[in-house]
Amino acid sequence: MATGKTRAGTRAGAQRGARVAIVRARWNEEITLALERGAIERAAESGATVDLFEVAGSFELPAAVALLADTARYDAVVPLGCLIRGETPHFEYIAQSVAQGLMDLTLTYPTAIPFGVLTCDSIDQARERAGGAEGNKGAESMDAALEMVSLRQALMRTPSSARRSARSASSASSRSTR
Repeated sequence: MATGKTRAGTRAGAQRGARVAIVRARWNEEITLALERGAIERAAESGATVDLFEVAGSFELPAAVALLADTARYDAVVPLGCLIRGETPHFEYIAQSVAQGLMDLTLTYPTAIPFGVLTCDSIDQARERAGGAEGNKGAESMDAALEMVSLRQALMRTPSSARRSARSASSASSRSTR
């Protein structure tokens, strides 16, 4: 089913040698293994090194991501999971909790943490997003992580005084137009 959405596309320039952890939920394993394969392939193409970890389900992903981010060994932690809507509200509770947990971690840690959890209405939708007609969201999550690693590394190369000056100039410019 065509949605009219466009993909972000990939950016050149992700730093070779990035250290990445992939943490994969085993629930809906057919799908999460396909997502993991896509993420590993994309990491290899970019020259990143990958360590693999597993948890029982998507609900456990935020806790595992926090543990891995706390080690400071990784430039990025890529969580991969798959939630499929059932007949009860359980899906909404888990999806919301996982999304909020990962967002909170993204804002807390300097480690790149993309959202690599599929939230689908059916197993067929999940298959389409795990290497089918809709691409591989595991690979796309790795792209997002590596792009954030590249951004962080670029900012670290820029002296902090230059970043402050750019912010001050931007802030002054926006104040003068009010």
